[in-house]
Amino acid sequence: MRWRSTRIGLLLLMVGSLVLFAPDQSPLAQNPSENSIQSPTSQSSPPQDDVVRVETDLVTTLFTALDKNRRFVNTLRAEDVRIKEDGVVQEIAFFERETERPLTFVVLVDTSASQEDTLPMLKSAAKLFVKSVLRPEKDSVAVVSFNGRPKVEFGLSNNPAQTLEAIDRVRVELPTDGCEDITTVLDDPRCWTSIWDSVISSVGGLLTTKRKGTRRAIILLSDGDDTSSRATRDEAIASSVRGDVVIYGIGIGDPEKYRLDKSALRKLAERTGGRAFFPKEGTELSGAFAEIESEMRSQYVIAYTPSNRSKNGTYRKLKIEITNPELRKRKLELLHRPGYYAVRQTH
Repeated sequence: MRWRSTRIGLLLLMVGSLVLFAPDQSPLAQNPSENSIQSPTSQSSPPQDDVVRVETDLVTTLFTALDKNRRFVNTLRAEDVRIKEDGVVQEIAFFERETERPLTFVVLVDTSASQEDTLPMLKSAAKLFVKSVLRPEKDSVAVVSFNGRPKVEFGLSNNPAQTLEAIDRVRVELPTDGCEDITTVLDDPRCWTSIWDSVISSVGGLLTTKRKGTRRAIILLSDGDDTSSRATRDEAIASSVRGDVVIYGIGIGDPEKYRLDKSALRKLAERTGGRAFFPKEGTELSGAFAEIESEMRSQYVIAYTPSNRSKNGTYRKLKIEITNPELRKRKLELLHRPGYYAVRQTH
């Protein structure tokens, strides 16, 4: 398969990204010094699952390759793969391993009552993850906690020490008299859990402030049981997909006292291109973080200009396949988003 040089492809990718991912307007994006994020008041109807709306001729997507033992394959070349749109093979404009591309991510920590017993373990694992993943010379991370409302504990930074201190500060705070008489999130947000609102606010208020040339992710630590969001889970998915943000969910909590919604976390993660993990103890939790780190370091990006130039709002299915005969024998599994919508022309 023919493909253009890396330099040309990189220029195309950067130009495409400027149009494809226009930053959301949010109070936090305009004033990053604030330590709170405004919860969404209303959301538009969500698009169908697993899609991203494209406003440029260049289509880009991330993918990872796994062998039969679920190990990441990091040696693929452009000539080893092909990409199809609606069954039609496309000419690859750009192909690259994403390992060296800067990473911007949010550690989003549930501090509702359901996490009171597990929070110390979560914090320890999160700190180890940040130490392993954060490259101060190119990456940045923010720490956000949430109950009924999200709160920025520490804004985007490349300072590991200050980030770890912010994680240490995260606490579960409950009313002295309990939550039995609290009927709405407005009465006391400490008695509620707004996962979807917090995801949307993190995407719009933090991650979209650093788009150019970066990969964006949310590491969500929660039991997945949303009790008070104004937005829906599908709206959180749509916001993340539009912002090119991958979500990795770590579902943990006390199932004897609280609900662990594995389905919600799994859908949120997989439909944004990430994965969900449900560790039962400290060693499994550390393993989940280690696997997320490995995946982040094993991604590829592929880009092409669609042969179908019509921007008529239709859904375009994507399929990435191995073409190298020797690699096909290994039966590699390629993980990627399954499609996008070509946005209608407005003029």
